[in-house]
Amino acid sequence: MNAYDGGAGPPREAEAPRGPEASAEEQRVRDDLPGVRTEDVRGGLPGVRAGAVQDGPPAGAEPRGGVAALSLRYQVVAALALAVVAVAVCVHVGMVFLHVAPSNTVTKAHGKAIDEYVYPEFEQNWKLFAPNPLQQNIAVQVRADVRTGDGTARTTGWFDLSAQDGRGIDGNLVPSHTQQNELRRAWDFYVGSHDSDNRSTGPRSTLAETYLCNIVVLRLERGEAAGRGGTIERVQVRSRTTNVPAPSWSTDKVSSKPVYRVLPWWPLAAGDTEGGAR
Repeated sequence: MNAYDGGAGPPREAEAPRGPEASAEEQRVRDDLPGVRTEDVRGGLPGVRAGAVQDGPPAGAEPRGGVAALSLRYQVVAALALAVVAVAVCVHVGMVFLHVAPSNTVTKAHGKAIDEYVYPEFEQNWKLFAPNPLQQNIAVQVRADVRTGDGTARTTGWFDLSAQDGRGIDGNLVPSHTQQNELRRAWDFYVGSHDSDNRSTGPRSTLAETYLCNIVVLRLERGEAAGRGGTIERVQVRSRTTNVPAPSWSTDKVSSKPVYRVLPWWPLAAGDTEGGAR
């Protein structure tokens, strides 16, 4: 009986002892990190727990986003920026609230500072939300005495400037601030500084007259009210006030008769016409 009677086939050499086979994770680490032995992976890499070598965040961990994804330095900067914005918003809202609020201890002590902050950029007008909002339509109209190019004097008819602004606003998705407010605010300014007899009631009455006069003169010049070669010598302004009709379901009786407030004639100097109005 020979040494090969254990079975057919060629003789087998003695196999070297093999250690336990490397796991798939250990094999991947060896491929990714040349020079790292399997024993190092099994025993634990420096700073790495055994079996914890993997790509990306741990399984099940949500990736951080937003401010939390920033470094500590940028998180502090973002927090400071948000704090500054929050303080600015609080100050602005507080100033505007004090401006429209009834007179109180704070407004009496710091009213000047509040007005300086609010005017003119943040001026508020709450008439729409007043208990008794305006229920009238007010139209500002103007006429003029003109000297035509051939020397003839004549008086124009009444130009409805408010109606012109209304036509410019109707159907306009982005009407200009001038079309919406310039004439209306000028008239409110005049009415607020004069009594019903057009007498001055405050130190700003002259300014109100000049402002309103300049607006109507510029409107007349743009419309060539004096004709080619003519000049405007004086102007007169009036308001036409009509009540808003009551709704069909209401029993209120509202007069539809217009009420006029006519201002005196304002003579114009040579520099107030032909584009010289200030």
